Amino acid sequence: MDTMIHIRDKPYQCIQCDKSFTCISNLENHNRIHTGEKPYQCSYCNKSFTQKSNLKSHSRIHTGENPYQCSECDKTFTGISHLKKHNRVHTGEKPYQCSYCNKSFKQNGHLKNHIMTHTGEKPYQCNHCDKSFSKKTNLKKHNRIHTGEKPYLCSHCGKSFTEISTLNKHKKIHTGEKPYQCSHCNKNYSDKECYTRHIKKHQLQHSYISTVKQMESKMSDTCSLIDSKVDVKEEQTDSEMSEMDSLSELKIEVKEEPKDMYEGHFLWALQSSDFSHVTTDQ
Repeated sequence: MDTMIHIRDKPYQCIQCDKSFTCISNLENHNRIHTGEKPYQCSYCNKSFTQKSNLKSHSRIHTGENPYQCSECDKTFTGISHLKKHNRVHTGEKPYQCSYCNKSFKQNGHLKNHIMTHTGEKPYQCNHCDKSFSKKTNLKKHNRIHTGEKPYLCSHCGKSFTEISTLNKHKKIHTGEKPYQCSHCNKNYSDKECYTRHIKKHQLQHSYISTVKQMESKMSDTCSLIDSKVDVKEEQTDSEMSEMDSLSELKIEVKEEPKDMYEGHFLWALQSSDFSHVTTDQ
C-alpha cells in the first residue's frame, strides 16, 4: 500500500537508478547526472552546468551580485543554498554525522570529504598528470595549473584569479575592509592567515611569560628550602658547640678534683701526726 502511494506521488522514475520524481523536469535534470550532459554554459568563463539554476548562481560570481542576505549578520550570498549553509553558523546545527567516528558537520559535502579520511579514497583524478584528490574542488583548482584558467574577475581593477578565496582577499585591498580584529591588542587584518599568524605570536608570548613565571616560582621554592636547611644546620651546629663546651667544663672539673682532694688529705695527716719524739741535731 505504501509503495503504491509512493509511486502515485512520484510517478517519474529514473531507469538508471530507480529514483523517482514528482515532475518530469526534475527527472530530466536528474538524468544528466548519468549522461554527463551540461547544456547550460557560462558566457563569462564557458563553464557548463547540468541545471539552469546552477548556471544562474554561478554567473553571480562574475557579476558580483549577492541577492540572498543573512538576517543575523547581513552577509550576502549568490545562492539560497549558500545562505542555508551559512545559517548553520548561527544556529550551530550539524545534521550530517560520520558513521565511523560520530563527528558531525554542517554540510553534507564536508561529511563526504571527512569520510574519505577514514577510507583513504581519492576518486578525483587529474587527466593531465594522473594526480588524484579526495575533493572535487581540489581537482578543479589543480586543473587550472594546466589550463591557466582564471575565472574569478575583480570588478574594481579587472585582475583575475584561479580561486574565489584569492579574489575575496584581493577585493579587500580596494575596499580597505579589515574584518579580523585581535582581542589582545585590537589590531585589524584584512587577511585571515595574517590574523592567525598574529594571534599565534600572542599565544607564544603568553606561553613564554607563563613558563618564566613557573621557573621563577620553582626557583623561589628551592631557595626557601635551601634557607630553611641552612637555618636548621646552624641551629644544630650551635647546639653541638654548646654541648661540647659543657663537656669540656666537665672534664676540667673532673681533672682538677683529685688535686684538691690529695692536698686536703695531706694537711689532715700533718695536723694529726705526733712529731715530739723527733730530735734535731744542734
